[in-house]
Amino acid sequence: MLPGLHGTGELFSEFMQLMPEPKHIEAPYYPTGASPSYDQLRTMVEWVSPTSEDFVLLAESYSTPLAIQYAATNPPKLKGLILCAGFATSPIRGWRKLSVLLIAPLAFRLPLPRSVMSHFLVGPDAPESLHKAVRAAIRSVKPKVLAARLRQILAVDARPQLKRVSVPILYIQAKQDHLVGPSSLNEMAAINPQIGVARIHGPHLLIQREPQMAAAAVMEFIDSLN
Repeated sequence: MLPGLHGTGELFSEFMQLMPEPKHIEAPYYPTGASPSYDQLRTMVEWVSPTSEDFVLLAESYSTPLAIQYAATNPPKLKGLILCAGFATSPIRGWRKLSVLLIAPLAFRLPLPRSVMSHFLVGPDAPESLHKAVRAAIRSVKPKVLAARLRQILAVDARPQLKRVSVPILYIQAKQDHLVGPSSLNEMAAINPQIGVARIHGPHLLIQREPQMAAAAVMEFIDSLN
């Protein structure tokens, strides 16, 4: 499991507990004080991925281009790819991209307003425990690292690699996602028409907000690979 912009596996804990036995789940952490490129992170993914047993790769948001790039190398034991709230190119386009580039360095140095977190990340009715967990995950990473990861998102283009992914792909779409809109899925489906889609009611951080429904979608996909 590859994490979102925060780069930590801590926010996957409830989802992981819902996965049935037997299970062996790896959720690597990205550096909190440095900002390796997608290419450098792919080397890390290659290092931690199984070489002697079959596995499925799940990636969330920021990590979805990375997962696509890795899957395009056709790892012999990779059997499926799951992209949650994902994209192959930046979901932020046009004048908004320039605005984000200008305000990001400052925005990450300030506490994230509750209203912003509710609207863009966890949904308006998210429990306080999730608000606290997301804040803690964001605070654990240096602001300059978060800003660098955002710049990577704005510049990434994994469309050529998406064409070369040969394993089955499941796209989990958050219906109330205010960060990654339907255009990202439409773009990916036009490139790789074999992408399956599971649409779940919820915000951008869907695995954290709706772990039971996300786990059910993941298990249905995994079962279909057998």
